[in-house]
Amino acid sequence: MQLSMLLLGLSLATALWSGVQAINAEARASYAEAAGALGQDRLPRLVAQEGAVPVASYAALRRAGWEVSPVTEGRLEGNDLRLIGIDPLTLPAKARQIEVAGADLGSFVSAQGMLFADADTVARLAGVQGLPLLRPSPDLPPGVAIGDISVVQRLLGGAGISYLVLGPAAAPGPLAETAPELRMEPAKGGEDLARLTDSFHLNLTAFGLLSFAVGLFIVYSAIGLAFEQRRGVFRTLRALGLSGRALIGIVLAELLVLAGVAGVAGVGLGYLVAAALLPDVAGTLRGLYGADVPGTLTFRPWLWGAGVGIAVAGTLIAAGQSLWRLWQMPVLAPAQPRAWARASVAGLRWQAGAGAVLLMGALGLGVLGQGLWAGFGMLGAVLLGAALLLPSLLWAATTIAQRHAKAVLAQWFWADTRQQLPGLSLALMALLLALATNLGVGTMVSSFRLTFTGWLDQRLASEIYLTAADEAQAARMLDWLAPRTDAILPIWRADTTLAGEPAEVFGMTDHATYRDNWPLLMASPDVWTVMAAGQAVLVNEQMYRRSGLALGDRVALPGGALPIAGVYSDYGNPKPQAIVSTDQLVQRFPDVARLRFALRVDPAKAAALAAALRAEFGLQGDAVLENAGVKAFSLRVFERTFAVTAALNVLTLAVAALAMFASLMTLSEMRLPQLAPVWAMGLTTRRLAWLDFARTMMLAGLVLALALPLGLGLAWILLAVVNVAAFGWRLPMYVFPADWLRLSLFAALAAGGAAAGPWVRLARLGPGALLKVFTNER
Repeated sequence: MQLSMLLLGLSLATALWSGVQAINAEARASYAEAAGALGQDRLPRLVAQEGAVPVASYAALRRAGWEVSPVTEGRLEGNDLRLIGIDPLTLPAKARQIEVAGADLGSFVSAQGMLFADADTVARLAGVQGLPLLRPSPDLPPGVAIGDISVVQRLLGGAGISYLVLGPAAAPGPLAETAPELRMEPAKGGEDLARLTDSFHLNLTAFGLLSFAVGLFIVYSAIGLAFEQRRGVFRTLRALGLSGRALIGIVLAELLVLAGVAGVAGVGLGYLVAAALLPDVAGTLRGLYGADVPGTLTFRPWLWGAGVGIAVAGTLIAAGQSLWRLWQMPVLAPAQPRAWARASVAGLRWQAGAGAVLLMGALGLGVLGQGLWAGFGMLGAVLLGAALLLPSLLWAATTIAQRHAKAVLAQWFWADTRQQLPGLSLALMALLLALATNLGVGTMVSSFRLTFTGWLDQRLASEIYLTAADEAQAARMLDWLAPRTDAILPIWRADTTLAGEPAEVFGMTDHATYRDNWPLLMASPDVWTVMAAGQAVLVNEQMYRRSGLALGDRVALPGGALPIAGVYSDYGNPKPQAIVSTDQLVQRFPDVARLRFALRVDPAKAAALAAALRAEFGLQGDAVLENAGVKAFSLRVFERTFAVTAALNVLTLAVAALAMFASLMTLSEMRLPQLAPVWAMGLTTRRLAWLDFARTMMLAGLVLALALPLGLGLAWILLAVVNVAAFGWRLPMYVFPADWLRLSLFAALAAGGAAAGPWVRLARLGPGALLKVFTNER
């Protein structure tokens, strides 16, 4: 039993850790490929101060001797495909580039053109109307297609030049003299997307480490109880003359062999876990960050080595205390029946002290720490500190209960419970962590869902959202819509730089839709009046927090700074964002695209109007969207975002139940010397079994009672500390008593399932097994 539990616990711990690492490695490899698609990880680029790069600026730079090449980027309307348009004749040689010459350069630059993409993307796009010839290329990441710039611009509805790739040759002169409307962005090493998704991957890594720690509790418990079971063997070997150093060496070699076997098996299981979770992770990264990650795994030898290495390291950590006790104890000490248990009890004081120090450290990180790592450090210190304090708290609770017990059997029950705590403490700590994590993450997700759905109702107040192909079509649509709608609200956006970061500026029309629905977190009393007059700006929460702004502070915008009149929630957007009046937007960004609109109509007529728009103007896909469809899509992305978190929660809880089962099965055999005298005094084995079952459920109930405040504290840290550091927004925290009831049921099922095996075994135990206890001195 101990061998199987050790191998199973170590394999599961390694599997959950290596599975998360495999997912993260696949995602980061995709980021690197995407960044290197045109040498973006090695070459600087020139971008416009506002909007697209003018063709005249490109021509002027080429005539002046600049080694620049135009690139157009965008998302294909109605399809999750990132298009990159290049000029193969001017693209610098240092940029990674497909071999278009071998694929017929004439066909590539022809009017019909061709697109290169990876094989999976080509297969996915087969049959899509309006696309040129598709050819597979192994050099491109998933979800990306490269074509001639003229072909891509046509597919993107007349998009301009997004940026100019700058070759390695020295600049022939100052940029301001040739193209003052452009600015240079240095090469960023492909870190933009990786930095944007760091919080997501750190979250996964934290769950992987937590699952690994819970799995190690099984290993720790199995090793500690195995040492207790083998105390007679250790006594005999030492009495026969085997040195303590040799005994330690033999046991250590045994553990290392088992760790290697379990590590290899665990990495194999981890790949299965990663393969099952990767599609949801890919959907999350694509939906939230626009990152294209393949849905399949790549074999990475380093991951196998790291998995086996962490399995060995985990085994050494789990066995360290038992090996130290074996080294320090006198030769005959292992022969004492409860020597290991007494040694464990003696360590409770030190353990409780370490837990208190960790909780104080968490408080210090909360007050003085900054950034994402400080938030996760606070989270880890709280969880580990609470887990280390748990045995002492249970010891105190059982001591108090025994003092207040009147009946002899009740006193024995509490004393026996306290005697079992050293053997059960690791399993109970694992259960505490699993329950608290489940409750904390569940509270965070449910609070986010409740806030997010309410926020969507406010932000998507209009009934229909319309996108025109060009401004001529937009003008025809507006004339047609004028008598058929209650209001037509422009949704125009310009790209710029705010607080030193790429940002968006939107225009807002003074209308009751915004006055009644727009979700403001804080605002000046006359916010809508000064906004309508073009005298103020709204900023999103991300920009407000990151830049340390306050109401009334001025924000530097093209055309002059404006004071902040309000701050609005902007969940899901990692970028800084600002809103000015529509008139101010057009004045400050004259070339802003005027293609998107929100339509206010009678909700009962929205579906008919959307259908009429499609029929009248031949619109397809996302050109016409009803708010119900947008909300449904957003909620689907939300649910998929947390599917991986929910799966890891379930796996962690299952591993904790397995830890309890392992400890109870071992203790059920070791406790025969304590149970036999009680049985001999008249208690039946069935009643003893029921008492053991009640003990397990009682301990699980105490752990659940401690897990509730710990889980709520964990949720607060996630919402108020980690989420703010990771994303720049803070979510309100709500409590969900129904979830507590569900978690109580899960805890009861986990404890009951773990106790069922030992309960049946003890209930069916025959008198012979108990009588053998008295046949020799133990």
